[in-house]
Amino acid sequence: MLELIDVKKTFNPGTVNAKKALQGVDLHLKEGDFVTIIGGNGAGKSTLLNAVAGLWHIDSGNIKIDGKSVASLSEHKRAKYLGRVFQDPMLGTAATMEIQENLAIAARRGDHRTLKWHISSKEKNYFRELLATLELGLEDRMTAKVGLLSGGQRQALTLLMATLKDPKLLLLDEHTAALDPKTAKKVLDITDSIIAEKNLTAMMVTHNMKDAIAHGNRLIMMHEGRIIFDVSGEEKKALTVEALLEKFSRSSGEEFANDRALLS
Repeated sequence: MLELIDVKKTFNPGTVNAKKALQGVDLHLKEGDFVTIIGGNGAGKSTLLNAVAGLWHIDSGNIKIDGKSVASLSEHKRAKYLGRVFQDPMLGTAATMEIQENLAIAARRGDHRTLKWHISSKEKNYFRELLATLELGLEDRMTAKVGLLSGGQRQALTLLMATLKDPKLLLLDEHTAALDPKTAKKVLDITDSIIAEKNLTAMMVTHNMKDAIAHGNRLIMMHEGRIIFDVSGEEKKALTVEALLEKFSRSSGEEFANDRALLS
């Protein structure tokens, strides 16, 4: 479902501030893979997701989604393949619009647009059923402005919107980092449920090592723009935070440097 072939990206090339963010990354995801991505500060985690999303063009290499090269496509042209949830709960939804209006926008993504704006009774019933699966009571607040929701409620709604059209690939960029632990767990549970139910292919960047181990069927660790550890299946399930830290030190020759990850 996703192929990254020798992907390289350097920011500010030819200057004293040059930063090699991705150094020949090779990564292959099968359909239904749910990959968590962990790494120290500046390891290239979010850069990797942004490369896939087309936030900027890579310097060299290739990126394929479902067998189609997207490396030369702009961000908005890649959007039809992707669902994205960001770290900031304020992104991904329109705060001044109603919950049902946000869902209507997501449901009509990629469809032919007209000047007519109307949410049918059939659509409302469908949205109510979808919201009920979140178990947050939002199905009874469909006319409420999204700006009135809590961070966790907005992230759950954004997840619903990002996956409404069954994207080829779901990108989660530390989407629970701004939430309190209890709310973060709820959003992660919802994430697991949606990905499993729709059999989505997903990549989740996280600073929380326990979450990286507990969620998904595969884990990759990055360091200085490279993938230094890739584990899946039973071996991943048997991992501990201590073993992950030891693996990082052995592979990189350095101590793990991410205070948020260590404190988590």
